[in-house]
Amino acid sequence: MNNHHFKGNRVTTALLLAAGSGNRLQPLTDSIPKCLIEINGRPILERLIDNLCDNGFKRLVIVVGYMHHCIRRFVNEYAGDLTIEFITNPLYQTTNNIYSLWLARNKIQELFLLVESDLVFESSQLEGLLYPNKIAISRMQPWMNGTTITIDSLNRVQAFGMGGNGYTEITRYKTVNIYSLSDSTWRKVVERLELHISSGKVNEYYEVVFKEMIADGSLSMDGVFFDPERWYEIDTPADLANAERILEETDTYPEAY
Repeated sequence: MNNHHFKGNRVTTALLLAAGSGNRLQPLTDSIPKCLIEINGRPILERLIDNLCDNGFKRLVIVVGYMHHCIRRFVNEYAGDLTIEFITNPLYQTTNNIYSLWLARNKIQELFLLVESDLVFESSQLEGLLYPNKIAISRMQPWMNGTTITIDSLNRVQAFGMGGNGYTEITRYKTVNIYSLSDSTWRKVVERLELHISSGKVNEYYEVVFKEMIADGSLSMDGVFFDPERWYEIDTPADLANAERILEETDTYPEAY
């Protein structure tokens, strides 16, 4: 929807947030960062890179922190034709992802895809996010929790809900934590990020900024549906087991990726 407004410009830069320590996955994350944990024998980060390459991405910027040397080594060996750049978050132990996103303000000055590094999904689902000002969403399932949104009849985001707890009968959708942003939208987001960071609000989720901007009309996004049985967010050992189950079929047939 509305892709014609961007005159054919499609997203070819991705920003990956990978600074966190993944405490809820200990002891697995005692020796490797979360994004290098394997699901059905393939590291999460390998899957993400493959998905980006499948969709014609050219540049990948990664915000690293915890065990950054492991991520750098893996990416340097696996990135293929992707141009890779790193941003180090030196305060990853005492800040949240709003701070990691803010650190990218000078490195990213074009339309881009924002992705979190604990996601697994089929690469074909990115197709709807290749033009800017989109948000990946999924119909709520009993196992889902966290940030949700409501949409109108045209799939435009109406409101963000923070800290949702699982399934209800209310029509709302889970955020997948993948967003495509135009350069003009990104500039507005940076301005709002600056306000939060300068106020010392470094332990928030960046969705707080999106929530404020949707509410005051300074941000507009269209929802892109992800099949709830074809993606998973990895936070706990139980998530790992569930992700291996739902991805087992496509992992058996690599061409689906």
